[in-house]
Amino acid sequence: MPRNSHILNAASNLLGIALLIVTAINITDKAGKTYADEAGIVAALLLAVSCIVSYLSIRSPGEGRRLEAWADKIFLSGLIALLAAVSVLVFAQK
Repeated sequence: MPRNSHILNAASNLLGIALLIVTAINITDKAGKTYADEAGIVAALLLAVSCIVSYLSIRSPGEGRRLEAWADKIFLSGLIALLAAVSVLVFAQK
């Protein structure tokens, strides 16, 4: 299995988790008390873009390596944003 399909798989799974975090924050009415939902939305957007770029790298063999490198960088940014969202949520509870 090529590496770019691993990026697509991981990014799509983490996208679901980011959306779940944003939904849970909004359902519990904690959105006004913390910046975790904004960080979660940023993470979701970055992970969605990573999914799209990773898919495009799979579908276009000529540009595949360059798109794969971009998908990897965007995925890492989304992962950091997701970590920030969870960290803000955890530390805001105390």
